[in-house]
Amino acid sequence: MCGIIGLFNFQDKLTMRSEALKMAQKIRHRGPDWSGSYSDDHCILMHERLAIVDVEHGAQPLYDVDTKRVLAVNGEIYNHKCLSRKLEKKHNWQTQSDCEVILYLYDELGPDFLDDLDGIFSFCLYDPMEKDFFIARDHIGIIPLYIGWDKNNVTYVSSELKSIESYCEKLQ
Repeated sequence: MCGIIGLFNFQDKLTMRSEALKMAQKIRHRGPDWSGSYSDDHCILMHERLAIVDVEHGAQPLYDVDTKRVLAVNGEIYNHKCLSRKLEKKHNWQTQSDCEVILYLYDELGPDFLDDLDGIFSFCLYDPMEKDFFIARDHIGIIPLYIGWDKNNVTYVSSELKSIESYCEKLQ
């Protein structure tokens, strides 16, 4: 069990980074092995990691060095080896994580790749070049993922409701 936090479309990076750290503290128990983060002027991703696959090199967020996309995942992709063999482009793999394949599937197939995933997962994938994000969870919702918006239309995503509910006027 890992935990993720995502904040998108905000104005004040410094304030939001401070708040994201508080949110991550509320889910720290989900990932005692590693805490990782990514931020730019439009996105903050936080990851609390429980190391199961690629214990030594699977720290997140994960990065696609070619497209610059960033990924934070909670879960496990059971068919990642099979999916990686089906990729047509050459990709610059950074880890042996079962989740890194999501970056490259998205690169080659766009959102339609979700139909090919066998696993339990929730994730936030951010494209800093396009200032766009893609959020998804497994088909049944085994891995929790909560999304909300504040009065300024900032988007909040979290593995646990308690970390974002006090910030959001609307929650799903």
